[in-house]
Amino acid sequence: MKNLDNKIQKWLSDEGLFRQKVPDDNSNFHFLIHYPEGHVMDVIQPKGKNDMVIIGCATNVSKEHLDEMKKMSIKDREEFIWDFRFSLNQYSVDFQMQHPQNVLNSFIVTREIFEDGLTKEKLISNIKTIFRAKIQGVWRIQRKFGVHHDTEKGASDSMYV
Repeated sequence: MKNLDNKIQKWLSDEGLFRQKVPDDNSNFHFLIHYPEGHVMDVIQPKGKNDMVIIGCATNVSKEHLDEMKKMSIKDREEFIWDFRFSLNQYSVDFQMQHPQNVLNSFIVTREIFEDGLTKEKLISNIKTIFRAKIQGVWRIQRKFGVHHDTEKGASDSMYV
Protein backbone atom coordinates (compact mmCIF):
# COMPACT_ATOMS: atom_id res chain seq x y z
CA MET A 1 0.00 0.00 0.00
CA LYS A 2 1.52 3.27 -1.15
CA ASN A 3 0.18 5.43 1.68
CA LEU A 4 0.92 2.94 4.45
CA ASP A 5 3.39 5.32 6.09
CA ASN A 6 0.82 8.15 6.14
CA LYS A 7 -1.85 5.87 7.61
CA ILE A 8 0.49 4.57 10.35
CA GLN A 9 1.81 8.04 11.14
CA LYS A 10 -1.78 9.31 11.49
CA TRP A 11 -2.74 6.43 13.80
CA LEU A 12 0.33 7.04 15.96
CA SER A 13 -0.32 10.80 16.03
CA ASP A 14 -4.00 10.28 16.90
CA GLU A 15 -2.90 8.28 19.96
CA GLY A 16 -0.20 10.78 20.97
CA LEU A 17 2.63 8.31 20.35
CA PHE A 18 4.34 9.77 17.25
CA ARG A 19 7.50 11.78 17.90
CA GLN A 20 9.42 12.06 14.64
CA LYS A 21 10.23 10.59 11.26
CA VAL A 22 13.85 9.43 11.08
CA PRO A 23 15.92 9.51 7.88
CA ASP A 24 16.96 5.90 7.26
CA ASP A 25 18.48 4.59 4.00
CA ASN A 26 17.55 1.02 4.97
CA SER A 27 13.83 1.65 5.30
CA ASN A 28 10.84 2.97 3.39
CA PHE A 29 9.86 4.79 6.58
CA HIS A 30 11.15 4.90 10.15
CA PHE A 31 9.19 6.54 12.97
CA LEU A 32 10.23 7.14 16.56
CA ILE A 33 7.42 6.82 19.05
CA HIS A 34 7.10 7.10 22.83
CA TYR A 35 5.10 4.47 24.62
CA PRO A 36 4.67 5.24 27.38
CA GLU A 37 6.26 8.66 27.68
CA GLY A 38 10.01 8.25 28.20
CA HIS A 39 10.20 4.85 26.48
CA VAL A 40 11.36 5.11 22.87
CA MET A 41 10.34 2.58 20.24
CA ASP A 42 10.75 2.35 16.48
CA VAL A 43 8.15 1.62 13.82
CA ILE A 44 9.94 0.68 10.62
CA GLN A 45 9.19 -0.63 7.17
CA PRO A 46 12.47 -2.11 5.90
CA LYS A 47 13.38 -1.64 2.24
CA GLY A 48 12.27 -4.61 0.19
CA LYS A 49 9.52 -5.50 2.70
CA ASN A 50 6.67 -3.37 1.38
CA ASP A 51 4.03 -5.55 3.03
CA MET A 52 5.54 -5.56 6.53
CA VAL A 53 6.06 -3.19 9.46
CA ILE A 54 8.42 -3.91 12.36
CA ILE A 55 7.89 -2.50 15.85
CA GLY A 56 11.00 -2.60 18.00
CA CYS A 57 12.59 -1.41 21.17
CA ALA A 58 16.25 -1.55 22.22
CA THR A 59 17.32 -1.43 25.87
CA ASN A 60 20.84 -0.93 27.19
CA VAL A 61 21.73 -2.32 30.60
CA SER A 62 23.03 0.28 33.07
CA LYS A 63 26.68 0.32 34.11
CA GLU A 64 25.65 -0.42 37.70
CA HIS A 65 23.84 -3.58 36.63
CA LEU A 66 26.68 -4.62 34.34
CA ASP A 67 29.08 -4.29 37.27
CA GLU A 68 26.82 -6.48 39.42
CA MET A 69 26.55 -9.12 36.68
CA LYS A 70 30.31 -9.28 36.32
CA LYS A 71 30.60 -10.14 40.04
CA MET A 72 28.49 -13.29 39.57
CA SER A 73 29.95 -16.73 38.93
CA ILE A 74 29.94 -17.99 35.35
CA LYS A 75 27.26 -20.53 36.26
CA ASP A 76 25.00 -17.88 37.86
CA ARG A 77 25.41 -15.57 34.85
CA GLU A 78 24.48 -18.41 32.51
CA GLU A 79 21.40 -19.19 34.62
CA PHE A 80 20.38 -15.51 34.58
CA ILE A 81 20.67 -15.37 30.76
CA TRP A 82 18.53 -18.50 30.39
CA ASP A 83 15.89 -17.08 32.77
CA PHE A 84 15.95 -13.82 30.84
CA ARG A 85 15.37 -15.65 27.55
CA PHE A 86 12.45 -17.62 28.99
CA SER A 87 10.98 -14.43 30.44
CA LEU A 88 10.98 -12.58 27.09
CA ASN A 89 9.79 -15.63 25.19
CA GLN A 90 6.50 -15.59 27.15
CA TYR A 91 5.40 -12.54 25.14
CA SER A 92 5.56 -14.14 21.67
CA VAL A 93 8.07 -11.54 20.53
CA ASP A 94 11.33 -11.84 18.66
CA PHE A 95 14.37 -10.73 20.59
CA GLN A 96 18.12 -10.38 20.33
CA MET A 97 20.47 -10.19 23.28
CA GLN A 98 24.05 -9.00 23.45
CA HIS A 99 25.65 -10.99 26.26
CA PRO A 100 29.39 -11.61 25.90
CA GLN A 101 30.57 -13.98 28.66
CA ASN A 102 26.90 -14.10 29.75
CA VAL A 103 26.93 -10.45 30.84
CA LEU A 104 23.77 -8.88 29.38
CA ASN A 105 24.77 -5.59 27.72
CA SER A 106 21.55 -4.94 25.80
CA PHE A 107 18.45 -6.51 24.35
CA ILE A 108 16.14 -5.72 21.45
CA VAL A 109 12.50 -6.77 21.31
CA THR A 110 10.62 -6.77 17.98
CA ARG A 111 7.36 -7.84 16.41
CA GLU A 112 6.22 -7.84 12.79
CA ILE A 113 2.83 -6.98 11.33
CA PHE A 114 2.03 -7.80 7.73
CA GLU A 115 -0.10 -5.47 5.66
CA ASP A 116 -2.98 -7.92 5.25
CA GLY A 117 -3.42 -7.91 9.05
CA LEU A 118 -2.54 -4.29 9.75
CA THR A 119 -5.19 -2.33 11.59
CA LYS A 120 -4.91 0.47 14.11
CA GLU A 121 -5.91 -1.98 16.86
CA LYS A 122 -3.22 -4.47 15.78
CA LEU A 123 -0.56 -1.75 15.63
CA ILE A 124 -1.33 -0.35 19.09
CA SER A 125 -1.73 -3.83 20.58
CA ASN A 126 1.69 -4.83 19.27
CA ILE A 127 3.27 -1.65 20.62
CA LYS A 128 1.85 -2.53 24.05
CA THR A 129 3.16 -6.10 23.78
CA ILE A 130 6.64 -4.83 22.92
CA PHE A 131 6.54 -2.53 25.94
CA ARG A 132 5.40 -5.34 28.25
CA ALA A 133 8.24 -7.57 27.06
CA LYS A 134 10.75 -4.75 27.51
CA ILE A 135 9.53 -3.84 31.00
CA GLN A 136 9.57 -7.53 31.94
CA GLY A 137 13.27 -7.56 31.05
CA VAL A 138 13.93 -4.34 32.95
CA TRP A 139 12.09 -5.62 36.03
CA ARG A 140 13.95 -8.94 35.90
CA ILE A 141 17.27 -7.06 35.88
CA GLN A 142 16.13 -4.77 38.70
CA ARG A 143 14.86 -7.66 40.81
CA LYS A 144 18.16 -9.51 40.48
CA PHE A 145 20.58 -6.59 40.69
CA GLY A 146 18.70 -3.80 42.45
CA VAL A 147 17.05 -0.58 41.36
CA HIS A 148 19.32 2.36 40.56
CA HIS A 149 16.96 5.34 40.62
CA ASP A 150 19.51 7.84 39.33
CA THR A 151 20.13 5.93 36.11
CA GLU A 152 16.74 4.38 35.39
CA LYS A 153 14.05 6.84 34.55
CA GLY A 154 10.71 5.46 33.62
CA ALA A 155 11.04 2.20 35.54
CA SER A 156 7.49 2.46 36.75
CA ASP A 157 5.51 -0.27 38.48
CA SER A 158 2.49 0.50 36.34
CA MET A 159 1.64 -1.58 33.30
CA TYR A 160 -1.27 0.79 32.55
CA VAL A 161 -0.43 4.07 30.93
